[in-house]
Amino acid sequence: MSKLKIAIQKSGRLYEESLQLLKDCGIFVNNGKDQLKVSVDNFPMEIMYLRNSDIPQYLEDGVVDVAIVGENLLAEKQKNIQIVEKLGFSKCRVSLAVPKEVETDDLSYFQGKKIATSYPNTLKNFLDQKGITSDIHIISGSVEIAPNIGLAEGICDIVSSGSTLFKNGLRETVTILKSEAVLARTSQLEADKALILQKFLFRIQSVLRAKNSKYILMNVPNEKISDIASVLPVLKSPTVIPLAEEGWSSIHSVIDEERFWEVIDELKESGAQDILIIPIDKMVI
Repeated sequence: MSKLKIAIQKSGRLYEESLQLLKDCGIFVNNGKDQLKVSVDNFPMEIMYLRNSDIPQYLEDGVVDVAIVGENLLAEKQKNIQIVEKLGFSKCRVSLAVPKEVETDDLSYFQGKKIATSYPNTLKNFLDQKGITSDIHIISGSVEIAPNIGLAEGICDIVSSGSTLFKNGLRETVTILKSEAVLARTSQLEADKALILQKFLFRIQSVLRAKNSKYILMNVPNEKISDIASVLPVLKSPTVIPLAEEGWSSIHSVIDEERFWEVIDELKESGAQDILIIPIDKMVI
C-alpha cells in the first residue's frame, strides 16, 4: 500500500507545532526526530525529518510528497511547489529594518544602501518591483548584527515579535511578505497518494475549523429567539431546546473566534443570558 511521505523540520520553530498538528489529526508518530524517517501505524504516512532549507528542493524533486513549511521559505527558494492549505501557526513576516536612529520609514532610504539578508531572492524581487537599487549582502545567520558591525545600513529578515530587532538597536520599517506555516505538495504526486492527501487534508481542515470556532450555549426568552438567531453566524441554524422554566429556551450554536467578543456583545444586547462557551476539539462539516 502506498504511503504519503511528509517532510517536517527536524529542528526549529516549526518542529513542535508540526508534530502537534499531526497528533490533533489522530496521527501518532512511533519515534522521534533523531531518525531521518519514521513510520506511522494508524495512517498511510511516513514522516521525514529534514533541514528546513532542504525541504523545497525535496518537494520539487518528488523525494517527499508533502511538507509542512513556512511560506517565506517557499517564496525565497522559488520552486515549482503548490500550497495546499495555510495552517495558521508560526506566523511571521519578512521585513526591512534600520538602525533606530534612522528617522524615516520610507523605502527610498534603502536606495544605494547596503542591506544584509538571508532572503536575497525575496528582497531583490521586492526592490526591483519598487524601483530601488541596493547592495545586497547575503548572510546565513545573525543578520541583525550587520548594521552594528558596519557591514550594512539595514537588514531584511524574519520578524515575529520584534524583540530581536529591539535588542540590536533596530526597528522594523517595511513589511515585504507575511508568512505562516503551510501544507505544500509536490507537482509529481501520484494518483493513489493524492487520495491519501485528501484524507489528510480533511483531518487538517476539521482541526483548523475547531481551533477557529467556539461552541456557545445560552438561555433566551422565547420572544427573543428570532433576534438571537439573526446574530449568530451559524453553520445552518441554531439548535433550540425548551427549558423547564416556561417561556425560556436554550440556544446552541458555533461562533468564530475572530468575532467572538463582538458577537457576545450583540447577543447580550439581544436578550441572551447565562452564556456558556465551550472549546471544540474537532469540527467536521
